[in-house]
Amino acid sequence: MERFEKPFTQQEPIPEEGIARAMEILQNGRLHRYNVVEGETAEATLLEEDYAAYQGAKYCVAVTSGGQAMQISLRAAGCKPGDKVLTNAYTLAPVPGAIHAVGGVPVLIEIDQNWHIDLDHLAAQASASGAKFLMLSLMRGHIPDMERITRICQDHGITMIEDCAHTMGASWHGTRSGNFGKAACFSTQTYKHMNSGEGGLITTDDAELAARAVITSGSYMLYGAHGARPDEATFERIKLDAPNCSARLDNLRAALIRSQLPHLDDQIARWNDRYRALGAGLRDIPQLSLPKRAQHEAYVGSSIQFHAHVPDIPAFMADCAARGVDIKWFGADTPKAFTSRYDSWEYLGPQPDLKQTKSVLATTCDMRVPLTFSVEDCQKITRIIGDVIGS
Repeated sequence: MERFEKPFTQQEPIPEEGIARAMEILQNGRLHRYNVVEGETAEATLLEEDYAAYQGAKYCVAVTSGGQAMQISLRAAGCKPGDKVLTNAYTLAPVPGAIHAVGGVPVLIEIDQNWHIDLDHLAAQASASGAKFLMLSLMRGHIPDMERITRICQDHGITMIEDCAHTMGASWHGTRSGNFGKAACFSTQTYKHMNSGEGGLITTDDAELAARAVITSGSYMLYGAHGARPDEATFERIKLDAPNCSARLDNLRAALIRSQLPHLDDQIARWNDRYRALGAGLRDIPQLSLPKRAQHEAYVGSSIQFHAHVPDIPAFMADCAARGVDIKWFGADTPKAFTSRYDSWEYLGPQPDLKQTKSVLATTCDMRVPLTFSVEDCQKITRIIGDVIGS
């Protein structure tokens, strides 16, 4: 029997230029983003300038994690304790965690069979809930109809913030993911599209939101040291009306991210080669199904999801694991590792029974697609999965 021997969590090395710059920072000891000598620009500042240019946004703020990016964006957008925030019922725990951390009240929205937020339910809840914020989680990189979502938000006076942890570098109808709402939140945690261990980025074209995000990230009155920032007059208006949450990204991690950014589009092409190989093999297995992605969705295949129509998914996963293929499941009654269902977030209080979401997640399986895999590795993985199901 074939067995897969490579780990699903092994990343590629940091580019040599990132390692060299990191060593320089370690040797000079100036890790803190505001600790610079005369004539020096901090790596975190340069990262903000570089990523704003890549994203096509006016402003960028570098922070310590994607979760902090979401919290800070919500605060900077004006979310107050008790405010309702619409969000996908299918997402990862940091999304409701960020809403809860700012005192917001999540209003969970059903998902459809393609793992998108359900637009009919979103429209109904936008009308019925009175929510003024949407934290749109582009979970596992699946981009819904962004034009319709934008219209729903405009019709109901809702501020949309995009969680783009899984869509960095993706686009919809030629527009970068993250450029539809008032702000976008990105992650550079190890399993995302750039790897700094932990890290986050906020982009926006809104000057006041950007200024509030800079102050809230922990700039004190050193906001002038930020790259891709609003003008002084904007900071003067808001600098005493934004809390300091000490979520600054350090220069060491900024150096690691900056070294990866020039290679991101090439990495996306490599991910998609592997994603397509996996998709082709999985679609040949009758018990599995993968929705077709929209032709105008330029996605990043850094993970793959499929529906498994088998009698016992835990047994199927265990048999795959015994042959080296690591599959996760989002339909379990209790959380395991990073997977959790919305009804396990008990700190949110009682939630409605979202039958459609539960039905979709009951068959939803998930695999990481690290770039340490080759296309041939991906073909081998699908052969093993097919063999497990066939036996």
